[in-house]
Order: sequence, then structure tokens, then C-alpha cells
Amino acid sequence: MSKYLKYTKNFYFVFTVLFVLWMIFIDSNDILTQFKLSSKVRELENQKEFLLERKDKIKQDREELMSNSELLEKFARERYLMKKKTEDLYVIVQD
Repeated sequence: MSKYLKYTKNFYFVFTVLFVLWMIFIDSNDILTQFKLSSKVRELENQKEFLLERKDKIKQDREELMSNSELLEKFARERYLMKKKTEDLYVIVQD
């Protein structure tokens, strides 16, 4: 027991222990904060992958629409409720 007490009186030992405790629990970059930030980074990377895939799909759909006039007309009619001057448009909303 006296062997351990000898170390606690050493300034460098006490300073090192206090420094480690400070860095682990009290500092703004403590272990808990680092864990939260790393999980947030993983979540954002997954979201980035999803959005990049969605962006590629939208680009592909756009190229397809711009190359085919029939699809463009169908898209405009369904999405933006466009019609020809001689047509009547009826929108049926289902509950």
C-alpha cells in the first residue's frame, strides 16, 4: 500500500492522471462527443450514398424524357396537369 502512496505524491503522476481524466470526461472533445460525431459521420455518409443514387436515377429519367417526346408529354400531363386547348381535364381525387 505504501508503494502506491509513493506514486500519488509524485507531481508528474498526479498531473498525468488529472490530464487523462480531463481529456476523457471534461474536455469539449471527450470520448462521448467523439463517439457521437463518428456515428453522425456514418449516418451522413449513408445519406450521401442514397442521395447520389437518387441523383443518378433522376439524371437517367431526365435524359430519357428529353429524348422521347411521347414520354415528355405523358410526364407533363400527369405531373403538371397540362392539356391541349381542345381537351377538358378532370382530376379525380380518391380519399
